[in-house]
Amino acid sequence: MTDPTRRQLLSGALAGGTALFPHHAGLEAEQERPSPELKSRYARLDAALQQPVLKRELFPEPVVIETLELLRLENSFLCRVRSRSGAEGLSVAHSGMRTLFPIFLENLQPFFLEKDARDLDRILEKVYIYGFNFRYNGISLGLPLATIEFAILDMLGRIAGKSVGELIGKIHNPEVGVYCATEWREKPVEESIERIKGAVAEYEVHALKIKVGGLMFMTRDMNAVGPPGRTERMIPLVRKTFGDKMALYADSNSFYSVGEAIRIGRLLEEYKYRYFEEPVMFDHLEEIKQVADALTLPIANGEQDYSFYGFRWLLAHEGLEIVQPDNYYFGGLIRSMKVARMAQVFGKTVVPHMSGGGLGFLYNIHFVSAAPNAGEHHEFKGLKTHVRYECKTSPLQVKDGRIKVPTGPGFGVDFDPEWVKKHQAVRL
Repeated sequence: MTDPTRRQLLSGALAGGTALFPHHAGLEAEQERPSPELKSRYARLDAALQQPVLKRELFPEPVVIETLELLRLENSFLCRVRSRSGAEGLSVAHSGMRTLFPIFLENLQPFFLEKDARDLDRILEKVYIYGFNFRYNGISLGLPLATIEFAILDMLGRIAGKSVGELIGKIHNPEVGVYCATEWREKPVEESIERIKGAVAEYEVHALKIKVGGLMFMTRDMNAVGPPGRTERMIPLVRKTFGDKMALYADSNSFYSVGEAIRIGRLLEEYKYRYFEEPVMFDHLEEIKQVADALTLPIANGEQDYSFYGFRWLLAHEGLEIVQPDNYYFGGLIRSMKVARMAQVFGKTVVPHMSGGGLGFLYNIHFVSAAPNAGEHHEFKGLKTHVRYECKTSPLQVKDGRIKVPTGPGFGVDFDPEWVKKHQAVRL
């Protein structure tokens, strides 16, 4: 039998759209008797979480979801949603749908049918309870869920004649500044610098992010760290190469221990980098706070998070300056906007992580357009895509380090109908 305490915790987790983290079990005792100040901070965060995101008032009549399809052409996946009145929306799935399509079809698709899309905020909460879906938390659930949400938002935007940004907020950023997201941590320093130069020149960006350390703790035994001392050489050399006007960021992808993260963080401070992303394991909340407390350099985290719990704890404890939900991994724009709102309560910034996907950059810039506390530069991995589309309200090109956000209805792009027709409905 489940004891009352555990039952209450589970009930609270589900009501807030969160999941219990095994790593966080040691934090429960502290939260049972929070100080008055901490209790007040949590109350403010919870109030932000409870506010609806979708502007339901834009839709005076019900928008009942009649069909929701997953379409496939080789390794390309689209989601198409149609309302009972004939409105339609389309989205492009992340490449991970190749392995996750059964979850789309079994765990999510049935729940959305016959629902009123105006209730999307509530639907996105309840779907985590449906069929015990919270057991699939993480990318496995978030990625197909986001794909569905994107299609529904596209449909709603076309009904209302509004951009997606106008559905989930006010337009604060009609243009979005981008940084060049670089990789190549396994390459020699000199080769990495040359590759970074090429990427910066191609897109005329004024900001870039480098990789430091290896890729999480477990890769140390897989020779992923590169030559000894590589990070210590890269940090100053990148600054010297690109000068003081270039905004620099660094990401360790959860590689360091607390002590090593602090040591590297101080080197980043010396060379005026602007934030340190995932300095330690992403869900080791107390360790993230230890690093934040030891450095003046802002700490960023959140691309791997799949519940509101980690963001909430770190914001309540002043362990984070920049929240980074991934719009795909975290389950869509509405859930990510709730994280941004929590951050805004305490004057913190949102810089969403951008994973792959044929139009990942498009979904990202629409989110940023509506976030009042968005950072100065946002992740950008290039414009190459297999998707065949046109955009009438933006060239969707980087000009002087910025991208103009489409202003057309929905996501502001129209897919080539002949290309869409080649996709076939996926069934189990």
